[in-house]
Amino acid sequence: MSRGKISIQNLCHISIFTAVIAIMAQISIPTPLGVPLTMQTFAVALAGVVLGAKKGALAAFVYLMLGTFGAPIFANFRGGFDLIIGPTGGFLLSFPLFAFAAGFGADRERCLWLAIGLAVGSAVNLSMGMLQLAFVNQISLQAAFVAGVMPFLPVEMIKMVLVFVIGSRMRKIVEKIKNRPNV
Repeated sequence: MSRGKISIQNLCHISIFTAVIAIMAQISIPTPLGVPLTMQTFAVALAGVVLGAKKGALAAFVYLMLGTFGAPIFANFRGGFDLIIGPTGGFLLSFPLFAFAAGFGADRERCLWLAIGLAVGSAVNLSMGMLQLAFVNQISLQAAFVAGVMPFLPVEMIKMVLVFVIGSRMRKIVEKIKNRPNV
């Protein structure tokens, strides 16, 4: 992305990944803890890896803004500002940072950096989610960790491994298409 300008191609990539995040949010398994298990984090991390730090974060930010202003694109076809300030809002608010961290790692073009970027992004997501869950529900950080982080750690690790493998391959395909001469 050049300074101050965004190409039609980049705009399309950002829009596609915004839609992918919205679609993956609907793959949602309710939990008794009040924090649904969704595929949003998979899609957010994938956007960062495939598009890079800035464009991935922008896709996540557009998703966040659309949902905040009422588009029913958050989990279970919900949207609205109340979800941002509610118990699970911290998870949502972390999405642009999550995508940026994953993309930052992918932009370094080294497997170790990508793994670090995914780990940092996931840690930011879970930490922000836990903090807001504790604050809004007026519970201890330990209780918020048990309710909003611990049950999701194994699944989150599996999702990040999948993003590592799938995202790396998708990024190579996107780069190859971008660098192809026009016919």
